[in-house]
Amino acid sequence: MLFSNDPAIWLKDLLINAGLSYSISSLLSTAGLIIIVISLSWFSNLLAKVVIRKVVTKIVRKTTSQWDDIFLEQKVFTRLSHFAPALVIWFMAGWALKAYPVWLIAVHRLTYIYMLVVGAVVINSFIEAWHKIYLTLPISQHRHIKGYVQIVKLIVVVIIGLIIVSVVFSKQVTTIIAGLGVMASVIMLIFKDAILGLVASIQLSANNMVKVGDWITIPGREVDGEVSDITLTTVKVQNFDKTIVTVPVYSLVNESFQNWSGMQASGVRRIKRAFFIDMKSIMNSDKALHEKLSKISIIKDYFDQNTEGEKITILDKSTGKYQYFSSGEITNLGWFRLYAEAYLKNHAVIDKTQTIIVRHRAPEGNGLPLQVYAFTNKTDFVTYENVQSEIFEHLLARLGEFGLKVFQQPTGDDLLALKKQNE
Repeated sequence: MLFSNDPAIWLKDLLINAGLSYSISSLLSTAGLIIIVISLSWFSNLLAKVVIRKVVTKIVRKTTSQWDDIFLEQKVFTRLSHFAPALVIWFMAGWALKAYPVWLIAVHRLTYIYMLVVGAVVINSFIEAWHKIYLTLPISQHRHIKGYVQIVKLIVVVIIGLIIVSVVFSKQVTTIIAGLGVMASVIMLIFKDAILGLVASIQLSANNMVKVGDWITIPGREVDGEVSDITLTTVKVQNFDKTIVTVPVYSLVNESFQNWSGMQASGVRRIKRAFFIDMKSIMNSDKALHEKLSKISIIKDYFDQNTEGEKITILDKSTGKYQYFSSGEITNLGWFRLYAEAYLKNHAVIDKTQTIIVRHRAPEGNGLPLQVYAFTNKTDFVTYENVQSEIFEHLLARLGEFGLKVFQQPTGDDLLALKKQNE
């Protein structure tokens, strides 16, 4: 028997010559060839993976560039190995299924769909690898492109999906797209968040409004923490109480939010807090108070410069000389404001180049608000709060030396003491 160029015919003839019937020989030859094709496809996949793991990985590890390492970590090369079994089945299916053209067409279509899916996975891995490479560049600290990356990956999936549908239903892609145009309103409704998110992501990135790592506050949404992730449709924020809040991207465009990154970048953070002075304790200073306050070291020089009825001139290194009091009638609260500003200007973590002022606001029913306005050169939460607390604790402790009292609502002890006085 001459050897046939067609393995199916050769194997079928071999079985017929062995004494089997034509139908059984055809069935067994087809089954045998299918097993051979499956075995070869499995072996090709195994061989491709071994080559990638042993050869490609070894080459990548030897290079000095980090980019190919990122491609390796994102499994771009490993996923390419899935093309090997698909190609084997594609080219060898004709041997096994030559007698079954309907099945051959089905296998070719399924193999083609499989290769399209693998291609989409490989392309998206490639895109993700380039995104990882981008994140290693300095510009990534200011320009967040994850939303754009997700859009590109979504476009790849949509295109592959359209091609798969065209293969399954034997329709042209243009015909399918035209049919989708009729369903545009439904598509807009389904992908509303994605479309709004895309537009919002472009605005956020173009205007550099927010990026991963920024501290943001969104009133009304209980958001007060650092941005941990920005996707196409959502922004994930980890609050300082360790809870995770997810808000739509477009909400950052439609609503107002506070980004604290400017404060962190400037290296200073503002203190703007007040406590309330009992207005009945405010009075003009007298000679006894002068003598008492002149012993306080940080304002002693101001008393040396001043005699009763004269104005006090204060030397400020950043602005030069300026006049603190414009009248000789100085109150104990005025002296305290002078003391508080002098204390702030001598404080180690108060930035002397920024505005430093102790002022009182409009009187309220709870007393006269005395506000400290200054900037610390420490922006981290713990240090800032400790410094702010230290300043107010000190000022409250020294308030009595100036004959001033803090206004506060009466407590139960105050009411009991008043009752005992009236008994």
